[in-house]
Amino acid sequence: YVRHRLITESEIVSAVLKRHSAAQAEKFIQEVCWRTYWKGWLEMRPQVWLRYEQELWSLRGGMAEGADLQRRVQAAEGGETGLECFDDWVRELRGTGYLHNHVRMWFASIWIHTLRLPWQLGADFFLRHLLDGDPASNTLSWRWVCGLQTKGKVYAASAENIERFTNGRYAPYGLLAKEPPAIPEEAPISGPLPLTRCDTHIPGEKTILLVTDEDLTPETWGIPTADVAGVVLVETAEIAGESSSGVSSKVTTFKRNALESTQARLEASGYSSVTLLSGTMESLQEKVSTLLQAHHGGDKMTVSMMGVTVGATRRTIDPLLAFLGQEGVTVRRLQRGWDEELWPHATHGFFPFKAQISTVLRRFA
Repeated sequence: YVRHRLITESEIVSAVLKRHSAAQAEKFIQEVCWRTYWKGWLEMRPQVWLRYEQELWSLRGGMAEGADLQRRVQAAEGGETGLECFDDWVRELRGTGYLHNHVRMWFASIWIHTLRLPWQLGADFFLRHLLDGDPASNTLSWRWVCGLQTKGKVYAASAENIERFTNGRYAPYGLLAKEPPAIPEEAPISGPLPLTRCDTHIPGEKTILLVTDEDLTPETWGIPTADVAGVVLVETAEIAGESSSGVSSKVTTFKRNALESTQARLEASGYSSVTLLSGTMESLQEKVSTLLQAHHGGDKMTVSMMGVTVGATRRTIDPLLAFLGQEGVTVRRLQRGWDEELWPHATHGFFPFKAQISTVLRRFA
């Protein structure tokens, strides 16, 4: 729910601080802020995501030609490696769409260092099956396990740690890689790049809200209901062809249900003309154009949307925004205050970012 901002980070932290002091809740708040840090870090280094996608496509092409890698990946994804803990976690992930954070770290370490499989394929496996799969958190966490994110520092799962935190259920002694080397970066990562300046809503301006599954609470975007001429929810998963690219039906169903519940909630809250659209990009462009003409007639058309961060959804939605621009539609890209305040501090490691959290929270308070 946090991943799709049905619940926002600021709501979570606000609720916690109503019951606990900042000192008591410090560690919990830091964990909430980790995903904000990852999002800001990747937003300033979009080439990391682009490189990951390019490497992923290359690896998939190589799998089609190389039987050995294909066989080993299929065994890992099917939970048939013979390593009991790993195979059980595969079944848990496929069955529930979720893994505990600690298990995700062990899983990634075993995938990379013990099974010797490309980290990009493991990150893709997670994104296809996790209900909370997030381009920034997922990609950068897998890079961290590799030793790419924090240069030369690898995370290696240990049998002792697994035995302790699974209450003895698993004890893979002698089966895991020890002291694996860091994976080298093929080319240095440049950046951080300047963050894109976002727009603000002009009070009194009639606008259409364009909503994706990246941010499903447009009621809190700061646009008065009276200024909203209509709402268009876009199912980007179908445009991206997720249903035919190995993405779990649990993930696509969760997103669809989240969109439908948002539609129902907005209609019940008094928003007029709330439409959920899906289909190919061509059909979507036609539908959106028709809706805008119906809402605005001959008036200047304006669309407001919450800025979409680096990842597959942005790649999917950008052609639609380009089409709207060609049609003479003004698109206002908004940003939440939480991101606006915290992202600029994600230029380097987490510790400098962490030092700014209390200052930002005081402003929010």
